[in-house]
Amino acid sequence: MRSLSSLALVASSAGGQVLGAATRVVSARPAAKPLHPDGSVVPGTLRRFGDQVRTGAAWLDDTGEDEVLVRRSRAVGLAAPLPDVVGLAVRVPLGTGEYGDLLFASTGLGRLSRFTLTATRSPYRRPLTTLLPYRAPAGPLLLCVLSHDDQTLDLAWAVGLGSWHRFAELRIRRGIVDEGDLPLSFDPIRNVLPGLENYGWVRRLREPAYATARSSRGS
Repeated sequence: MRSLSSLALVASSAGGQVLGAATRVVSARPAAKPLHPDGSVVPGTLRRFGDQVRTGAAWLDDTGEDEVLVRRSRAVGLAAPLPDVVGLAVRVPLGTGEYGDLLFASTGLGRLSRFTLTATRSPYRRPLTTLLPYRAPAGPLLLCVLSHDDQTLDLAWAVGLGSWHRFAELRIRRGIVDEGDLPLSFDPIRNVLPGLENYGWVRRLREPAYATARSSRGS
């Protein structure tokens, strides 16, 4: 009989293939981005003030201010007012010529709904989470975003099914960033923030979909 860890490995790999297949279906349309095709990149300021409860992940625990890039989008690209899964991507410079990417999708905040994609008509009505956890010293860690309005958002973290801890505020500024010839590509598998790590099963789950997306862009 296979061990639970072996079954988890098989299930996560199979899930990744399903995500990859879904991305290939969507990428059949002529677009540079098969998922989240429409959206503009804008500048923002992310102010981190930490929390008394520590995660062991330096970027979450330390105070600081980051000049970031932010992209809001709709997953399938359905025209409003049709409901769609809303996405939010944040690129954080690390000061070494490198950067970390965070990707959020519309979900809930409950013990189960934080792991469940939810379609919505407005990007400001639903919370968004990273959907899959990061490995951190405190345990499996999920991040979320809550919008006050179109320019002010709160960021929080939770370990497993635990309570949410607010650690940062994101203020989005006016103005669109020139992305050049190809749209900016956010990749949370390749670009991870200090103190956060992707579980092996998360990489297996996500990588087929991201590989297909990169291939569709010719990157």
